[in-house]
Amino acid sequence: MEMKSNDRRKTRKPGKTGATGILKKTDKAERPVRTGKTGATGIIRETGANGMSFEEVGQGRDLATKELSGNGKPAAKGGTAAKGGSAAKAGRKRVPVILVTNDDGINAPGIRNLVEAVKGLGKVVVVAPDKPQSGMGHAITIGNPLRLNPMHHLFDGVEAWQCSGTPVDCVKLAVDKVLRRKPDLCISGINHGANHSINVIYSGTMSAAVEASIESIPAVGFSLLDYSVEADFTAARKYVRIIVEQVLAHPMDKHLILNVNFPAVPENLIKGIKVARQAYAKYEEDFIERNDPNKKKYYWLTGKFVNFDKGRDTDVWALEHNYVSVVPVQFDMTNYVLKGKLEKTWKS
Repeated sequence: MEMKSNDRRKTRKPGKTGATGILKKTDKAERPVRTGKTGATGIIRETGANGMSFEEVGQGRDLATKELSGNGKPAAKGGTAAKGGSAAKAGRKRVPVILVTNDDGINAPGIRNLVEAVKGLGKVVVVAPDKPQSGMGHAITIGNPLRLNPMHHLFDGVEAWQCSGTPVDCVKLAVDKVLRRKPDLCISGINHGANHSINVIYSGTMSAAVEASIESIPAVGFSLLDYSVEADFTAARKYVRIIVEQVLAHPMDKHLILNVNFPAVPENLIKGIKVARQAYAKYEEDFIERNDPNKKKYYWLTGKFVNFDKGRDTDVWALEHNYVSVVPVQFDMTNYVLKGKLEKTWKS
């Protein structure tokens, strides 16, 4: 039914997008407003006034869009294409690009489940190591050649490449040589084994996410507390999609890094998502001394994980109580509290 002229509402032109396609703060396009308060890293706090939980994400929310006329310019007011343009192109959604990587290797079950979890949320491209790279941290390859080989047959309908380097190498090569642009999101995992607490320092899974964040690409690392190649990723897939939908639908800090861990329990036992802090815990390590067949000594690292943190707001506590833990992390390792003290006491 045609609206009367005095009932028509003025619509604003959509705002310009940045390099990653995320709407800038100066955008004046009409869209849902985030009402939850944000912390230092831009994460919506659990006390946010919007009353929305992670579990409520994915109920048909639209991603950032950009209306175009036939000549690539913003459409005319009223939401219709400019004169001479195609109406079909006006209002066309911009499809986000999602880079997928890991540290267990491109053939690991975890990365297959990660790809399946995010299919349909954007253009998915996989660039992952050709062999396991667990514990590599933020290592990069220097002095040796890096190789990329197509592996498009591994994932149905998904472009995939295997890299001879580390997880961080994969992110660097993906941006520079495969995508030739920055993706809208980088997701890493699903790692076989925990990356809670101090593990974030050693983890190749999380270092890939950190590298993406350094390049101003929002990133999430996912890990399941089960080292078995036969691990059940059913619950993890469900919560991966919930979290990725949340990040895509509500762009936050371009340096966003989330460390997400899943308890190794059936889906019906998971209580939900808990935004937590990193627990103070470490490995009490030991090196076992052995002899090889040639009677030469070698050492094998072993250790026991010990949690010294009894707080109920930590990732370790959340996982022990069957919550999915989400820890916002950052690559800025400055101790600002100590910095303030030293500035007062260490006077030049």
